[in-house]
Amino acid sequence: MVRPTWDNYFMEIAQQVSKRSTCDRKSVGAVIVRDKVILSTGYNGSIRGIKHCDEIGHLMENDHCVRTVHAEVNAVAQSAMNGTEIKNSSIYLTASPCWPCFKVIVNSGIKKIYFGEFYKDEKIFEFAQETGVELVDMSNKDR
Repeated sequence: MVRPTWDNYFMEIAQQVSKRSTCDRKSVGAVIVRDKVILSTGYNGSIRGIKHCDEIGHLMENDHCVRTVHAEVNAVAQSAMNGTEIKNSSIYLTASPCWPCFKVIVNSGIKKIYFGEFYKDEKIFEFAQETGVELVDMSNKDR
């Protein structure tokens, strides 16, 4: 057995976290890490206390399910709820963040975004450079 690199290790954990997703339209996992320590995780699912897509169905607007909170926002919210500082951390995502999630990530103080597959929004590349947030595409790396 080959020991995985730290980046591959955390991305594999993000893949596991994504299996908790409750919206079958897109399963995404997020892991926030600093100094090789996991600070928070998140997956896409409904607002706390509200039924999930897999229980009640999708809430569609403009061909997008809006019942769910995205994985990265759930990971940031989880850290806030538990008083865990995430400033100067990294986030591992199974898919690149959409534009609204990218803004939350940047404003939360996360400095590096690792992502598996590219998802939708090219403008994150331009604004990552402008904000000094590093984007790392892991879609072509062995996992």
